[in-house]
Amino acid sequence: MSLTTEQKNNISETIKRIILPMNVACEVDVREEKAGEKEIVFASISAPEDAKFLIGKNGQNLQALEHVVRSLLLKKDQGMTLFVDVNDYKKSRANHVATLAKEAVLRVRNTQRAEALTPMSPYERRIVHMELASISDITTESIGQEPQRRIVVKPYRS
Repeated sequence: MSLTTEQKNNISETIKRIILPMNVACEVDVREEKAGEKEIVFASISAPEDAKFLIGKNGQNLQALEHVVRSLLLKKDQGMTLFVDVNDYKKSRANHVATLAKEAVLRVRNTQRAEALTPMSPYERRIVHMELASISDITTESIGQEPQRRIVVKPYRS
């Protein structure tokens, strides 16, 4: 699947139409990347002045925006995987979450006691699970209910 210029413009214009009533000046860049067999579409929103408003507390506004955009666009194209980001918030948050996970591994190894991380979004929990999957002496488990769902990092006992 390769997006046409018309499809990219449609994604960009849909996002701008959603943001327009918020009076937030922004630019939208739409690009595709291949992840294994999948084509993933990234819509990067650049909002120099009002990024905090679009991102919201702990990325909640961004999650909602992404959900609305997906709902509007994916009903037309079921084969598309779409991610929306504002000022590379998700990328920096992913790096931060990965760092937290690695720090938790060090503490769990030292104490040999399980440690629960702070509540995270499904996207962030997935990052932690993937980041720690290759560590043989550690295991991870998601516990709790949304929005308090969190990961427990614990020593692996065979």
